[in-house]
Amino acid sequence: MGNKDIALMAHLMRRAGFGASYEEVEARVAQGYEATVEELLDPDAHGIPAVDHLLMARYHPDLESSRAPPQGAANFMYFMINTQRPLEEKMTLLWHMVFATGNSKINNPPDLVRQLVMFRERGLGNYQDLLVELAKDPAMIYWLDNQTNHKNAPNENWGRELLELFSMGQGNYTEKDVFECARAFTGWTIKPKIPGIPYSRSLWEFEYKEEDHDYGEKVFLDQRGRFNGEEIIDIIVQQSATHQFIARHLYNFFVADEVGVPSWNDVPPRDPEAVQAIADAFASFGYDIRSTLRMLFNSDFFKDEKVWYARVKSPAELVAGIVRLVGDRREPQPEMQPIGQETEFQGQELINPPSVEGWHTGQEWIDSGSLLRRVTFVSNRLGDPTLPGVRSIIDRLTARGAMSVEEFVGSCLELIGPLRVEEQTRQELIGHANEGGAIRRCTTEEEHRAFGHRVAQMLQFIGITREYQFC
Repeated sequence: MGNKDIALMAHLMRRAGFGASYEEVEARVAQGYEATVEELLDPDAHGIPAVDHLLMARYHPDLESSRAPPQGAANFMYFMINTQRPLEEKMTLLWHMVFATGNSKINNPPDLVRQLVMFRERGLGNYQDLLVELAKDPAMIYWLDNQTNHKNAPNENWGRELLELFSMGQGNYTEKDVFECARAFTGWTIKPKIPGIPYSRSLWEFEYKEEDHDYGEKVFLDQRGRFNGEEIIDIIVQQSATHQFIARHLYNFFVADEVGVPSWNDVPPRDPEAVQAIADAFASFGYDIRSTLRMLFNSDFFKDEKVWYARVKSPAELVAGIVRLVGDRREPQPEMQPIGQETEFQGQELINPPSVEGWHTGQEWIDSGSLLRRVTFVSNRLGDPTLPGVRSIIDRLTARGAMSVEEFVGSCLELIGPLRVEEQTRQELIGHANEGGAIRRCTTEEEHRAFGHRVAQMLQFIGITREYQFC
């Protein structure tokens, strides 16, 4: 297998997952690129098991019930770290960021975790169906006040965000359309629930109140009818503006960083032809996300080396990726909660986005405080030679025997990714490696131990480079 095949597969696994060890990348190259794409897109058809909820409930009952916000965040991170279906979980993260729903208002972590389950189950399916399920999701209903949307007093909050942030984007509808959309979703509400005290919070349930629905004629996007919510969504997904909007989200998340959603009306796409190709696929495949992503991952614009390392890792991607790489927390054990909260300290509090707009991505993930936290988290784990993933890199390098300092640095960059760095960064890494003297073949236990620490130290240096912040 060639270096280009390895590099391309690593690129796919960074984007369609949370990265992969060098051993996994090698195995997937042997399997083939298109075969790997198919396995990622349809794990059920390939016999890839889902995360075992029974195992989670046995070893992490606090995370399975998720009765507090940190537990809900840790629940999500547990799935990202332990899943064998990385694209399924990556899509769950994408929809959590697009359909931002925050515990700051919901104050009911179990319902937010249940929303994540819905994203996990439907995130690769039909977008029209996903929007219908979202409109019935109790957490979303409460987040956007649709429980106060009545036929005699419409509340426009859900209707506005459905059009502005979940489908068409600003400038593609009128205020009249927002009002008519709100009318169509009257009666979509939450059943009264049993008080949580003293048994903690209880789950909400969707309820359609026929007597509170406005059955009158509506004019929405120049179409006339006695529309209900499902029919409004059917009209929405047919719009070219929706195709473009979803295509740009997919490009931003899987290909290269774009400007934030509020700027999409003013700033053209980074690659208009690629976004149009995604939009055309989305429409031609009947709004099926799985089919659209199949086209995306096999496209020339996705494979183009110009877009490799063109996305800043979100805190969730960084934390999940490094924990998966080093093999930490992969088996059931306590103390998952601090791992789940780590993203909050880096600027992304899972199950609690800052607003309905979600988080601003790209370069905005990085500031002086978050950068220090990011590199410290990465460095602490890459510098621990007792962790399985670090030990594997050490063993592979030990088997290669004596090598030059330049070869040593190159091998570390290869086995940690492979990771492509600028020449200046490479020379700085070589300078650090030179301080330890020549790289010798290990013959004694003490030399093995010293070499392991030297490898771990170099991995730490790589982990704090600017390049490691990108995927």
